[in-house]
Amino acid sequence: MIRFIAIIILFFAVLALSPLLIDEKGYILIAMGETIIELTILSAMIMFTLFAISAFILYKVLRGSLKISFNAWNKVAFAGRRRGIANFNKGLAAYMLEDYQGAEQLFAKSAEPAKRQQSAYLLAAAASAKQQLDTNTNHYLALLEQETAKSSVADLSSVIVKVKLLMNQDSNDAYEKARLLIDENHKQIGHDTRLLVLEINLCLIEKRFESAVDYLNMVRKEKTITDKSVQAWEAKAYYGVFNHIIIKQDQTSLHAYWKSLGRKVKQREAVLFAYCRVLAEQKITEPLIKLITPLLKKQPNDYFFKQLRSLPIKQSEPLIALVQKHLHDNSKSPQWLSCLGHLALMSEQWSMAEKAFGSLIKLEGQQYDKQDLQAFAKALTEEGKHKTANEVWIKVQSY
Repeated sequence: MIRFIAIIILFFAVLALSPLLIDEKGYILIAMGETIIELTILSAMIMFTLFAISAFILYKVLRGSLKISFNAWNKVAFAGRRRGIANFNKGLAAYMLEDYQGAEQLFAKSAEPAKRQQSAYLLAAAASAKQQLDTNTNHYLALLEQETAKSSVADLSSVIVKVKLLMNQDSNDAYEKARLLIDENHKQIGHDTRLLVLEINLCLIEKRFESAVDYLNMVRKEKTITDKSVQAWEAKAYYGVFNHIIIKQDQTSLHAYWKSLGRKVKQREAVLFAYCRVLAEQKITEPLIKLITPLLKKQPNDYFFKQLRSLPIKQSEPLIALVQKHLHDNSKSPQWLSCLGHLALMSEQWSMAEKAFGSLIKLEGQQYDKQDLQAFAKALTEEGKHKTANEVWIKVQSY
């Protein structure tokens, strides 16, 4: 547009100056072979200006027509891709709205047209997994594997999602496929926390407890993983190791393995109670009492109380005596009353258990939980007080 305005200005400038050139016309002579063209300077300038204006107008007309033609061709040529992208976006919306069936269909339909095969097949697999359609999930994962094979660079995020989808299927075949994927990317375990987490969970599923314990040493250095998650892994992994040793070997081997653990590891409550649980289940009472006694003399935390009351300790008289000493100083402590009741129940001292739970229930405010009520009902049943026991069981059901 600026150039067009400049040409117009030039044209009018020429017209304005032309009278000045009338007296001194000047001539331009152009000879091409036998053809001779003779022009005055004024006429040449006017012709050039008109030619420039005509050329500019012609250029604009041709450019506009070409642009219209290209846009029309573009709409026809890429209509399929635009529909594919639209379906992909609709699939995302459906997934967010938890319409997993619709999302699966839209992602599958949009994969090829939208040229987003990897993302579409991955999301289609996730949508089918939400519907628990393992066959569909495996189909999309197979298609995703074909697309991944075409790429020279492996996408670790896609690998992690595939492993999760396979592990959620809860089948041996899926676990084997997940193991192959993790092993193929094993070098990334120390660099990517997400893959490390999946490795530990898969080791626990596969009952490779020793491997899980080894990975836990790496996990403790990761600040992004909560201590609650680490405790849950430790409880399963170390219980599996301890139980495997006592079954496959003997008590001496178990004791030797426990002593070989680092001091900080043995002080972790999840590890300690995993060891105590195996001792209690195997009725190895003496070392169990020695471990718990010094801890019980102090003021344990809630986690300690909850773990202790779930141990099947059949001969817990020394521990009961310690708890009674604490209750002598504070007879209305809900933690110690609950602890006494559960220890007495495990030792089959029904009367003591009934009295402890009875005192716990009578405390102001609800300072008991469902497990306390269940233990109370059991103690009453064993004492033959079925009516009262039924009343407590009704409380358990409505808890």
